[in-house]
Amino acid sequence: MSKASPALALEMTGICKSFFQGHKELQVLKGIDLKVKPGELVALVGASGSGKSTLLQLAGLLDKPTTGTVAIAGEQVADLKDDIRSQIRRSKLGFVYQFHHLLPDFSALENVQMALRIGGMSPKAAAKDAEAILAEMGLGDRLTHNPAELSGGEQQRVAIARAIVTKPSLLLADEPTGNLDEETAGRVFSLFVSMVRERGLAAVIATHDRSLAAQMDRQLHLSAGVLHES
Repeated sequence: MSKASPALALEMTGICKSFFQGHKELQVLKGIDLKVKPGELVALVGASGSGKSTLLQLAGLLDKPTTGTVAIAGEQVADLKDDIRSQIRRSKLGFVYQFHHLLPDFSALENVQMALRIGGMSPKAAAKDAEAILAEMGLGDRLTHNPAELSGGEQQRVAIARAIVTKPSLLLADEPTGNLDEETAGRVFSLFVSMVRERGLAAVIATHDRSLAAQMDRQLHLSAGVLHES
């Protein structure tokens, strides 16, 4: 496998992405270049439908670009086989979505623990790490509660803990507080940023909220398929 700069958590070069509606080609991303350093927090800002989610899906190896290259922690990954891409997603990437996507029949502890077990950690060690990070998230007394027994903010904190606990090289978040009321969103987002910074993680966080984006190291604006420094 070819190598990109090992100093970068994420490097996307010449990224174009098109979809077809019948015979008509719709170009969503037009030659995107993006570099994210280890430990850097980057806000991705843009209107709904601007392509933020598409860009995150490409960075997260959930889709492939029409043209262009993607490198995670220095490894070119855009053209790898699906099973290798899945391994990289599990070992190097963390995901937080607008909707928490927790497993409804499992407790908060089990939801977070599962992310570690998939990576091969023993049940005992996984339970210890999951409990510790949930306590950091202020959920030490909610470990045995299923998602339906948690508030919206608590559910999203569990989802954030699940993404961070595996110590990914790169964290990708798509409107992580977009489903919460303004006050709860502010609290959860600040906690999210604090925990990411404490662990020295790189992160790309899509948000339409400028006040939240201002907490990042850098703001990028996606408009008409083109990425601009804000």
